This record gives sequence, C-alpha cells and structure tokens, in this order.
Amino acid sequence: MRGSKGYRSGTRRLLTKEPREHGKLRLSKLLHEYQPGNRVIVLIDSSVQKGMPHRRFHGRIGTILEKRGRSYVVTVSQGDAIKEIVVRPEHLEPFESD
Repeated sequence: MRGSKGYRSGTRRLLTKEPREHGKLRLSKLLHEYQPGNRVIVLIDSSVQKGMPHRRFHGRIGTILEKRGRSYVVTVSQGDAIKEIVVRPEHLEPFESD
C-alpha cells in the first residue's frame, strides 16, 4: 500500500499538543494586531485548521506584508527563495529580537 502524501502527512509529532496545551485558544493570540513590517514566528496550532500554513514553515521567522481579510500575508525564506504565505493570526507569534 502506498503512503499518503497529503497536506499534513508526517506531522504526528510536529502537530501534537502537550496535555496542558489542549483546550481553547488564548484570546490575546486572536486579537493581536500585526502591522506591515513586523517580524513574526510561524507556529502552527493544530486545533485550528483554517488558515494553517504548510508544515515546512513551522518555526520559521517571517515578515508581515499586508492584512488580507482575517489573515496576514507573510514572507518567509525557504532556501534561496522568498515565499509568500497567507496565515491566520492563530498560527503567528510576535518575534522579539534581542
């Protein structure tokens, strides 16, 4: 039988939450407003399927380009290429540099 090659294949450990992380989202995560130029970390929340980026972007640092509906357009580097992904705020965290 051939292995599945779906959008979330190979994410058993990546998208698993710890026992104390289960439950409702923090409201601050939803209500945080990002401005163009802000740097963010793409961290996938597996309890929210809408606006979820591909797993290859999990943990990457990107820059907000614009707001598109409820989501944000984020530029993320992937090797030599620069990718634009559309991500909902549930999957983003502000990046505080040192």
